[in-house]
Amino acid sequence: MQNTFMNMFPQAEQEKIAAAVREAEKVTSGEIVPFVVGQSDHYETAEWRGGFLGGFIAFVAMTFLRNAAGDWTRFDPAGIAAATLLTGGAAMLAVRFLPGLKRLFAGPHLIARRVEQRAAEAFISEEVFATEKRTGILIFLSIMERRVLVIGDSGIHSKVAQDDWHEVINLVVEAIRAGKPADGLVEAIRRCGALLAGHGVEREAGDRDELSDNLRIRKE
Repeated sequence: MQNTFMNMFPQAEQEKIAAAVREAEKVTSGEIVPFVVGQSDHYETAEWRGGFLGGFIAFVAMTFLRNAAGDWTRFDPAGIAAATLLTGGAAMLAVRFLPGLKRLFAGPHLIARRVEQRAAEAFISEEVFATEKRTGILIFLSIMERRVLVIGDSGIHSKVAQDDWHEVINLVVEAIRAGKPADGLVEAIRRCGALLAGHGVEREAGDRDELSDNLRIRKE
């Protein structure tokens, strides 16, 4: 999984992303920080939900067959219990390793909470708040969840409403779905720079690069 995730952002793509940040910051005093995680949480709750459903279906199916067939030896209670546990365990593993099932059993509300929490952690850990004029902005991608958040510090938030970031977010989300997250991130960064400049967060004389332009990558 680690290799697959890292293959999405080879060195050449990381350099393109860093170049896009530098280019965008030529027209704005905003400090753009791109940050990517493989997933924002392990979602153990989703695994238990999948395991329970898988086990329940197995239990109901075997109980029905036992009563319908009238064969009390092949489907004895111990066999039904064992099959229920094995099926439930297999379902838990399927949810763990198949992103589509993990998203399904996690549900949109849990996913939204976990992504927001992880983005907040990234905002703090990368010190996006530490710019002189509070113009740091985090573009946060969570690959497994196919979620993107844009979080601006107070100097950004006072001028650009959260709704204004929808176009930036959609560029990245669509690119993730198409299997080209790096390309989507480059386009989003360019759009972000133009949006900031258009809302009065323009580059001023004496502006300096306060935060690294590089893409931050974390497996989780």
